[in-house]
Order: sequence, then structure tokens, then C-alpha cells
Amino acid sequence: MAEPRFLHTMLRVGDLERSVAFYTKTLGMKELRRRDVPEGKYTLAFVGYGDESTGAVIELTYNYGVDKYEPGTAFGHLAIGVPDIYATCDRLREAGAKITREPGPVKFGTTVIAFVEDPDGYKIELIERK
Repeated sequence: MAEPRFLHTMLRVGDLERSVAFYTKTLGMKELRRRDVPEGKYTLAFVGYGDESTGAVIELTYNYGVDKYEPGTAFGHLAIGVPDIYATCDRLREAGAKITREPGPVKFGTTVIAFVEDPDGYKIELIERK
């Protein structure tokens, strides 16, 4: 029997193409697969940095006719490790991404972090991992 493994995080999005473009073109992920379910009135797109068989991915869920969601107060953020946080933020900013916390040490620590927002307002923490 296979060991338990984290598979994905699902985010509801208001515009699937806009969100796929953000995660693939802006953050450099790949669209791994897509499934349209007309009878359920939704489409799923899975994006990630590697194959689903070995790594966790993000499931972007578009429900037909819903163009906006409120992230709520329970959800915190996604986290992505990057080798050079300053260059990454510069590249993201040039691509039109909204940096909501500039790179710098985490409060009461030395880890260098930054935050960017996706098109639906979900927060993504960037953590420098040299």
C-alpha cells in the first residue's frame, strides 16, 4: 500500500484562463491537466512545478457563472520556495503581479520572505531558499 501523500490544494477562481496564465506565465508553473464537467457546471485545471505523481499541485476550480469569491478569514496562504527572492519579486512586478509585502526578513527571524497576490486575491508567500 502506498504511503499517504499531500496531493493538492483547491482554489476557486473567477476566471480560469486568467488564473492559469498567472500560475503558469507569471509563477512559472505548468498546466498539468484540465477537466471540463459541463453536467456539474465546472472546470478544473491542475497546475504545478512538477508531476502530480511526485509533488503537490494546485487545483484551480472554475464554477460556471461565478466570477468572484471572497477568500475568507480561515485561509492563510500558499508558499513557494525561490532561490533569489529579490529577483523573483522584480520579475513578478514587471509581469504586473501585485507584491503585497516587499522582500525582507520575517518578523523576529532571519528567513527572507515576500508576499504576492494572485488575480483572485489569494496570498502567496515567497520564501528564499538558497
